[in-house]
Amino acid sequence: MSAIDIRQVRKSFHNLEVLHSVDLSIGKGEFIVLVGPSGCGKSTLLRMIAGLEEVTGGDIVIGGRLVNDLAPRERNLAMVFQSYALYPHMTVAGNMSYSLRLRKFAKDKIEAAVAGAAGILGLTDLRERRPRQLSGGQRQRVAMGRAIVREPQAFLWDEPLSNLDARLREQMRAEIKKLHQRLGATSIYVTHDQIEAMTLADRIVAMESGTIQQIGSPADLYDRPANLFVAGFIGSPAMNFLGADCAVAGEGRTCLVADDGPRFEIAGLTGDPSGGRVTLGIRPEHVLLGDAAGEGASDAEVDLVEPTGMGAIVHFRFRETSHKAYHLGRAEWRPGDRIKVRLPADRLHLFAAEDGRRIN
Repeated sequence: MSAIDIRQVRKSFHNLEVLHSVDLSIGKGEFIVLVGPSGCGKSTLLRMIAGLEEVTGGDIVIGGRLVNDLAPRERNLAMVFQSYALYPHMTVAGNMSYSLRLRKFAKDKIEAAVAGAAGILGLTDLRERRPRQLSGGQRQRVAMGRAIVREPQAFLWDEPLSNLDARLREQMRAEIKKLHQRLGATSIYVTHDQIEAMTLADRIVAMESGTIQQIGSPADLYDRPANLFVAGFIGSPAMNFLGADCAVAGEGRTCLVADDGPRFEIAGLTGDPSGGRVTLGIRPEHVLLGDAAGEGASDAEVDLVEPTGMGAIVHFRFRETSHKAYHLGRAEWRPGDRIKVRLPADRLHLFAAEDGRRIN
């Protein structure tokens, strides 16, 4: 039995449908990340699972029980918000124990639960402080501790790191992953940050415009994106796209001529539009530059170089369209320099021009 089943779930606000027949099964102990741009419906779906939004159509089943009409407190879920939602007049221990006190737990059980969660999260010495005396990262730990003490069926995370600075986000991301590995609890995590999705998820659910575009492991979405949306959303820097003409050449090979000029031949192509338009995609880290480009390279012009410390993002153009390459190491090129560029055929992704679906 799945921990959580979402079956043909729809959500409308007045006459606007924002979620369209969403299906998703989440296994016990699985860490699922809902990812997509703002307005894609991921937070609305999470709030419907929590019971904070009503379901317009379809069913939500948690632990084998239909919960559509159950109040949030009856679903045995713990939600961690981006705003922390701590009570300012309560201590750390008071905030963490509040839900247990409401449920009339025995005092010794409350103290044991708070002590255990505080120990896991490094809050033992901070239990008597109030939220105003804590840093942003410490407040987020308190919010996590408040969720842990409840021992819920699942944790729901609603963009919990978006209010933190870059260094704290990185630190807290690691803390969340270690916490999941330790507790093994079912988790659903919402973010628009694809780096969080890639580093945290067992499976990623990529969403756009109220629909699921692809479900799979981080490696699945990176290596075999189902369509142009997923290909462009997953990966940083984003994938390069080039329009191209596709035609079958000799010996079962397919010839692709990009608008910008490079030519590719690929064997064993299935779903070939045979003479039709396609979109070629290649990730910046797979583009070869300079001496590394080797035989079969094309001429390009450097537009911009962005040093990143351990490497550089090099913007280049063949003719009119600008593309990016990630160069590991120091980049000595300057804007206006001519450079050799090769897009390895075995690193290309192909998508149908008419609907953006992946061509294998």
